[in-house]
Amino acid sequence: MPTKQPITLFHSPQTRSSGALALLEELHAPYSIHALNMKAGEQRGSAYLAVNPMGKVPAIVHGDALITEQVAIGIYLADLFPEAGITPAVGDALRGPYLRWYVFYAACFEPAVIDKALKREPGPTRMLPYGDLDSTLNLVVSQLKSGPWLLGNQFTAPDVLWGTALTWMTGFGLVEAVPPIKSYVERWNARPSVKKVAQIDADLLKAQGNT
Repeated sequence: MPTKQPITLFHSPQTRSSGALALLEELHAPYSIHALNMKAGEQRGSAYLAVNPMGKVPAIVHGDALITEQVAIGIYLADLFPEAGITPAVGDALRGPYLRWYVFYAACFEPAVIDKALKREPGPTRMLPYGDLDSTLNLVVSQLKSGPWLLGNQFTAPDVLWGTALTWMTGFGLVEAVPPIKSYVERWNARPSVKKVAQIDADLLKAQGNT
């Protein structure tokens, strides 16, 4: 696997790809940014649709590998750089919970919150990937009570995904900032990677004329 090759991140500032950028920083990975101006619609242009036909960020290219979807990107990148110490190895007791919380985000948490945000009638519980909203949110709060991080004392790669998402979701009032979530978000936003990404995004927005 070409771990030493630089990673190209297709990124638009202050979007889901900011989490992928924060993960690259946490991993101390070599990377370059291919910036997309979403306000100008570049993510829907033919050049980017050839990369990701869904027209969404993030996407990464690493050697011959193209990966889309933020959870897949997170798992792929974290496994590339085990020396960063935020990726439980196969056989580690934390590996199963690590994968669980990565996938739970995409399969349950985000769909539940998006249904809430769009005021959609979710339908019968038995038909929903997340079951019901209250159970989904309560499970997250219960998990964070074991803190300081998602898997307890050890900061791991899924914390990048969850920290970024919960920052946005509490900021927009989609998720209530109850004490376990509030303290978790504060810990995440105190990390150097978050501050660096905020500056990169601010510089990109300025360069794109979107400030």
